[in-house]
Amino acid sequence: MINTTLCYLERDGCYLMLHRVKKERDINRDKWIGVGGKFEDKESPEDCALREVYEETGLTMTGYTYRGVVTFISDQYPTEYMHLFHSASFSGTLRDCDEGTLEWVPKSQVPSLPTWEGDRIFLRLLDEDRPFFSLKLEYRGDRLAAAVLDGTPIL
Repeated sequence: MINTTLCYLERDGCYLMLHRVKKERDINRDKWIGVGGKFEDKESPEDCALREVYEETGLTMTGYTYRGVVTFISDQYPTEYMHLFHSASFSGTLRDCDEGTLEWVPKSQVPSLPTWEGDRIFLRLLDEDRPFFSLKLEYRGDRLAAAVLDGTPIL
């Protein structure tokens, strides 16, 4: 099992998106995602989110909301528990990221970007300001085969 975080920073109706184009061997290669990464030893979800956002962007979250847990099931990769965060309060100066290109993208344009199918579900939940949720996404290859929200199948 793998524990990760993913954070969507928001400013002026835009999300800070990371276009994953710099690493050759990257499961997210050519996709647009939020910022985050794998837990280090002894980190809580909040510790990991704060560290990863700073490492990838140079920004320090001064306020954030822990929005949910997304469980990824795959026929190719180990199970991953992704802890999802949102922040509209941060400080610092945006810097280059060694994993891809950072860009502020209007929220209305995010669904048209190359993303994972399941990302569209949790991004919709963020936009709907849904309370803390549990989302299970099951992939077969790159295709979303099933989705379960708070124990109820939705796909």
